Amino acid sequence: MTQTSRDLDITLYGATGFVGRLVAEHLAATAPEGVRVGLAGRSLDRLAQVRATLGARAADWPLVQADATDEVSLRAMAARSAVVVSTVGPYQRYGVPLVVACAEEGTDYADLTGEVLFVREAIERVHGTARGTGARIVVSCGFDSVPSDLGVHLLHRAAQADGAGGLTDTTLWVRRLRGGISGGTIDSLRAQLERMRQDPSLRRVVLDPEALSGGATGAPGQRDPWRPFVEEGSGRWAAPFFMGPYNTRVVRRSHALTGGGYGRRFRYRELVPTGRGAKGALRAQALVGGLGALMGSLALPVVGRVVDRLLPAPGEGPDRARREAGSFRTETVTTTEDGTRYAATVAAQGDPGYAATSVMLGQAALTLLATRGSGPGGVLTPAVALGDALVEALGGQGFTLDVRRLDA
Repeated sequence: MTQTSRDLDITLYGATGFVGRLVAEHLAATAPEGVRVGLAGRSLDRLAQVRATLGARAADWPLVQADATDEVSLRAMAARSAVVVSTVGPYQRYGVPLVVACAEEGTDYADLTGEVLFVREAIERVHGTARGTGARIVVSCGFDSVPSDLGVHLLHRAAQADGAGGLTDTTLWVRRLRGGISGGTIDSLRAQLERMRQDPSLRRVVLDPEALSGGATGAPGQRDPWRPFVEEGSGRWAAPFFMGPYNTRVVRRSHALTGGGYGRRFRYRELVPTGRGAKGALRAQALVGGLGALMGSLALPVVGRVVDRLLPAPGEGPDRARREAGSFRTETVTTTEDGTRYAATVAAQGDPGYAATSVMLGQAALTLLATRGSGPGGVLTPAVALGDALVEALGGQGFTLDVRRLDA
């Protein structure tokens, strides 16, 4: 299963953080017998406290001291691990040295980033190196951006099986989303806005629809919606999904990494349906206005300090009852080159940013381990690196991942 020179199969870096602890709980409950898991972070005492809550299966898990500011410790952690899983963000502040270490050591890696600038830097810094060493650097293995990436993957596989041609216009609709925004997500947004304020040229990168895919494989005129609009045909109002500006870029990277394999006319967007008429318009405007207000407040330090008192801080999150009460369901619809229509559903019980995300990241780590050495390295996406294996793994954890053909 692993290389004999590595004494750890999976190392969970950031195990003392809120999401890190949830991932540790998931691995303690689901990792196959014999899988050697290490818990990593700055404080051995705090790591020991986390380990003590995980039950008998984790009682002898090694503790690994590693710090984002200590590249020697990151290199040592990567060298002894087959897979490193990182929940330590914002990734653009703390993540680059670790992906460099993993790429150079041939260590597979997974994270939860939703940060365009971090992934762009990772691509520029280590994609070639990871190709050479075989390290699979798999970004965005949580709610950013597994439902988006695997939804399109399912559509592509169905169209392939039916000989229906490539995908064309493809839209993810957020049908249900129950759960809160995490403190880590807020901190990542703030960090990206800070970098853009320091270097205004980065705004062009963040706004580029092909920022993570090189621009060579996108359909002509690919754009992300930024304003509410009335959908043609149905007459229903739709608003941009607030995570769409990142998720769409991950999906387009999957398209690019497969050589434009989704189809030469493939176009992708993410939307929230808000209904018909005046009520639908008001809901759509409220969604866009609320997101704009949040981004504006985070961009202004004085206002941001006030907003910080109202939002969760990094490392904080809802209690177990609230996490279990959350859920999500996305439906991704496409039309293929021969006119066939398909819909893929990805859904799960559990707060998408916490409970569901911890399962997605934990299963991504286990899938990386189980498939180690089976594919090319590089800075990859969940669909390209893990594909059907991750679909199967998440299905085994109670997720819904299915695709159906839509009758005309």
